Amino acid sequence: MAQLAALLKWVLKAAIFFTLFAFALNNQQDATVHFFFGTQWRAPQVLVVLAAFAAGLAVGALGMVPRWWRQRVAQRRPDTAPADQAPANRPDVTPHGL
Repeated sequence: MAQLAALLKWVLKAAIFFTLFAFALNNQQDATVHFFFGTQWRAPQVLVVLAAFAAGLAVGALGMVPRWWRQRVAQRRPDTAPADQAPANRPDVTPHGL
């Protein structure tokens, strides 16, 4: 059963790779991206799409950094419990005052 799951994962990865490869081959014509002040960038269309995807990933990851940092700092402090849980040593206190 585990071998079948591994085989299916491999087939899925291969299908995704060949789909993206075909996409890249079909979009080799030049595209022009116009920036501010008359600057422009000419590159194959697939590179423009890849650059936009990578920029979106970077912006999304940078947007999550403050939350990751707060969680990391909170995990280092063993004396503080999460806000939605009652302290372990006080069973009479319920979360959110309920």
